[in-house]
Amino acid sequence: MIGKPPPAKTPFVLRRDESGVATLTLNRSEQRNPLSEGMLAELHEILEAIDKDPSVRVVVFCHDGPAFSAGHDLKEVRANQSRDYYSWLMAQCSSLMTRIVRLQKPVIAAVEGVATAAGCQLVASCDLAFAGSKASFSTPGVNIGLFCSTPMVALSRNVATKHAMEMLLTGDPIDAEEAARIGLVNRVVPAGKAYAEAHAVALKIASKSAMTLRIGKEAFYRQSELGLDDAYLFTSEVMTKNLLAEDAGEGIDAFIEKRSPKWKDR
Repeated sequence: MIGKPPPAKTPFVLRRDESGVATLTLNRSEQRNPLSEGMLAELHEILEAIDKDPSVRVVVFCHDGPAFSAGHDLKEVRANQSRDYYSWLMAQCSSLMTRIVRLQKPVIAAVEGVATAAGCQLVASCDLAFAGSKASFSTPGVNIGLFCSTPMVALSRNVATKHAMEMLLTGDPIDAEEAARIGLVNRVVPAGKAYAEAHAVALKIASKSAMTLRIGKEAFYRQSELGLDDAYLFTSEVMTKNLLAEDAGEGIDAFIEKRSPKWKDR
């Protein structure tokens, strides 16, 4: 039956909040953290709650074990061979990725292991990503007769066409340094340090006005799909509204007066 899976005894995702940062740990390391029905359902619920939680200013995805995420649970896929199920599953995954992009808070991925197929899509959907030196990334669906069409959406919005097409057509993994070179991740850190780097950046971002972060993230993705003239018209309106906001006035005054701003997030 297609629908919300029953709750698991062991959470698929562990959440820890600290200093405005919500850390979400994918919690099925023994199965390589697949984006199963249960994982997708919990992530939807958690992100919906986070979007409404003013105490959370930044989200960090991380993991234990050798895999950030191996993508869809292929055993579930083979156990439910119907058009309706596949359409439902793709809709659930696509909805999760768009929720991350449209979340009102920045989202950061900290990757130490492999991120394949929809797992690579998850990394690409985050606003920022940091990788340990032993991390790797791939869209290997072509190797099993299943082109990574939905991961392609996020991948192609992060890296240049020829880099994306090489990953999609060959299915070959790329290492962390190559992922940084082509823009899939922001930078590479020593193995085991990806979360520390992501958390440090998250704390820096969390010190900013939540109102400013919210309108800035939304504007970034909306303008990126507009033509040049329309993008400037849109962002000019965004800037005008931003300048009239209370936090903008406070921030400018604090800069002029050489003091730290006191944000009210409005």
